[in-house]
Amino acid sequence: MKILVCSHSYIVDLNCEKLRSLASLEPGIEVTIVVPKRWKPGGVMKDVVETQFRQEGSFRVVPVSNFSQNNQGLLSFGTDLISLLKEFRPNIIQVEQGSKSLAYAQLITLNRLLGLNAKNLFFTWWNLPYQLKFPVSLLESYNLHHTDGIVVGNQDGAKILRERGYQRSLRIMPQLGVDETLFRPQLQPELAAKLEISSEDFIVGFVGRFVPEKGILTLLKSLLTLQDRPWKLLLLGRGELKAEISKQAEEFGVSDRLIWVESVPHADVYRYINLMNILVLPSETTDQFKTLTSAGWKEQFGHVLIEAMACQVPVIGSDSGEIPNVIDQAGLVFPEGNVSELCDRLSQLMDNRAFAEELGQRGYERAIAHYTNRALAKDLLEFYRELQA
Repeated sequence: MKILVCSHSYIVDLNCEKLRSLASLEPGIEVTIVVPKRWKPGGVMKDVVETQFRQEGSFRVVPVSNFSQNNQGLLSFGTDLISLLKEFRPNIIQVEQGSKSLAYAQLITLNRLLGLNAKNLFFTWWNLPYQLKFPVSLLESYNLHHTDGIVVGNQDGAKILRERGYQRSLRIMPQLGVDETLFRPQLQPELAAKLEISSEDFIVGFVGRFVPEKGILTLLKSLLTLQDRPWKLLLLGRGELKAEISKQAEEFGVSDRLIWVESVPHADVYRYINLMNILVLPSETTDQFKTLTSAGWKEQFGHVLIEAMACQVPVIGSDSGEIPNVIDQAGLVFPEGNVSELCDRLSQLMDNRAFAEELGQRGYERAIAHYTNRALAKDLLEFYRELQA
């Protein structure tokens, strides 16, 4: 089976692990990833990325000339894509830029014009209702009409696609898995000593952006009601709410319980997660975000949850978006924004270490069974075979 996947996401080599695993599952599988030759990610990555060709056996990453360098929806490719398609002749074409993507329409059209007879798929995270105007509505209609299968990152996204009239095959799974060789239970005594963490401390962890929609102030308020417990809050990340968090902690006399760690390379995050007794993802749905087609935000997946689960760290999450489906029975869930309910979940794990260990084990088993790169690769291959049957 020849599989071609197209996305700007794979300019980062760490993001390729699922597809690298897919290529190694069995003989006869070839995976080619098409990435833009030049891309400006934005955010903390301010420089334009010049991608490089890579090949490892039946797996390769091929940079192709592109016409947009920083807009996912407007990304499209140059004529060198045509020669690649003629040479590779894929059986599966998967474009991971959403339902309204120009690149997806381009691949669908080239698939037809070149007579490849490949199955057309796309991936999307989008999990909120939206309205489209011409000509974007026509673009999505064309894409959905010629789609054989969709990989969607959450259940809400799947429901929205069904409501928009898509009735063919669909599989719910995240875009990226967790590397269980990196994210695994392992002691970090030197890092603990550096951060002045003792064995008596109960470390509550948060990893992410310090912004209102991530619910970090709800987490802090919950901990402030538990000052009789020996907790410390390990905050890994940065963002606009840092000053407000510091102010509230100072007002309640708990500044010495906060451990601040500026964002670190993703390959080092596992070290900090392994210091935690609990990881909390208290995301909160909001209507403050506006786009041309919709309003609002809710958690699309919560990747840090599966990283903590793989480290055998028990997790607590809000009921925003996909979080309850990711956690399932392998952690605790509370109503988003509810301080007293989060306080209850924290108390359960602080006061009952045996229960916390049990949840950690459940989470570990769930992560290994469902969310490693290899597990996702097997699921994806099964989906491709269903489409070809």
